[in-house]
Amino acid sequence: MLPETASTPAAAEPLDSDPATLLAKLVAIDSVNPDLVPGGAGETAIADFCGPWLAAHGFEIHRLERRPGRPSLVAIAHGTGGGRSLMLNGHLDTVSLADYDGDPLDPQIRDGRMYGRGTFDMKGGIAAMMVAAARATARGPLRGDVVLACVADEEHGSSGTEEVLESFTADAAIVTEPSHLEVTLAHKGFAWFDVRIEGRAAHGSRPDLGIDAIAKAGHFLVALEELGHRLAQGPAHPLLGTGTVHASVIRGGEEPSTYPARCRVTLERRTVPGESLDGVERELTAVLDHLTATVPDFRYRLTPGLHREPFEADPEAPVVRTLTHHAEQALGHPPVVRAEPFWTDCALLDRAGIPCLLFGVDGEGAHAATEYVDLASLDRLTDILTATVTDFCS
Repeated sequence: MLPETASTPAAAEPLDSDPATLLAKLVAIDSVNPDLVPGGAGETAIADFCGPWLAAHGFEIHRLERRPGRPSLVAIAHGTGGGRSLMLNGHLDTVSLADYDGDPLDPQIRDGRMYGRGTFDMKGGIAAMMVAAARATARGPLRGDVVLACVADEEHGSSGTEEVLESFTADAAIVTEPSHLEVTLAHKGFAWFDVRIEGRAAHGSRPDLGIDAIAKAGHFLVALEELGHRLAQGPAHPLLGTGTVHASVIRGGEEPSTYPARCRVTLERRTVPGESLDGVERELTAVLDHLTATVPDFRYRLTPGLHREPFEADPEAPVVRTLTHHAEQALGHPPVVRAEPFWTDCALLDRAGIPCLLFGVDGEGAHAATEYVDLASLDRLTDILTATVTDFCS
C-alpha cells in the first residue's frame, strides 16, 4: 500500500497524461523475466514506478509479492456503488534484452514509431491502460470499480495473474496484449509432455545385449509427425483452425560406444477450444501404446507437464459489445474480430469466471531483435479504453 503518495496534494497533479511519454519511462526500466533469463531484473523496479504513479491519480494500491522480487500491482478506483467493475490486465515483464538491435532500454521515436524492448509486448498496453483509467476517473469516481492489474511473470508461468485472482475479481476484464487494434476473442492453449523411451545400456560392440533408446525414439518422432498431419486434417475452430503438435527437445545417450538406455522427448501440443488435457493425454497414449504393440522392445513413460487451457470469449458479452462499439467509433469502421495462436492470461481470467477479451496496440517485433509500437495506435487504444471504462462502469 502507498497511502502517503496517494494522499499527498502535489501527487494529485496529472503525471504523464500522454501515453507515449509514460511508455518511454516504462521502456527505460529493465523488467526482464528472471525465469526466462537467469539474473533478469524482474518486476521490482517497474512496480516501484507504477505504484506511485497510480496512487498519485487516486488509486488504492495493493502490492502482491508471494515470490520475492516478482511483485504484481492491483490498483483500484472504487466506485460509488451500483455499477459494473472492470479490470484492465497487462504484464510488466519482458523477454531478454540480449541480441536486441540497439539499446533495448533507450526508447527511440522514428517515423511515428517508438522502438525498444517491450514497446509492443506489452508496455504499450500498460501505458494505455494506466492513462485510460486515470482519465476515466479524473472527474470523480464512476459507479463501478476500475481495477488495474499490472502483473508479473506472464512471459513464463503467469504466476502474477494467478496470485491476483486469488484475492481480486471483477465483472469483466480487458487484457491489453498487442492485437493491432483488432478484437481478439479466442486463443490456443498448450500442454507439455515428457516422453521417456526406455532402452538398455550395453557396450557398443554388443547389439545382442543393448536396446537403442534413441533409435526407438525415432519411431515415436515419425508417429508424432503423423499425428500432426491428422490434426491438421481434422475439425477446425472457426478462428483458430486446428490443434498442433511438435517435438521441442530431445535428450539421450552418454557416449559413442554405449547403447543409450533412455531418450527423453519433450513435446508441445497446442489446443483449441473444445480440446481438453485428458483428451490430449489419451491421444498421445494411444500413439505410444500402438508403438508398444508393433515395435519390438518399445517401452515408454509419459509424464504431463505445464498445461494452459485455450480461451474463447462470448461475442455477446457486455464487455465485448461495449469495447467493440467504442472501437468502431474511434476507427471509423467495425474492428476486425480475430484469434491468436499463442496463450495469454485471458484464459486464467475466463476460468475464474471473469468475461474478458484481448485488445491492444499495433506494431511488430514481440520477442524479436527489433520491436516497436505504432504511436497512433497507442493513442487510439488509450481513447478506446477510456471510453470503454467510462461506459462500462457508469
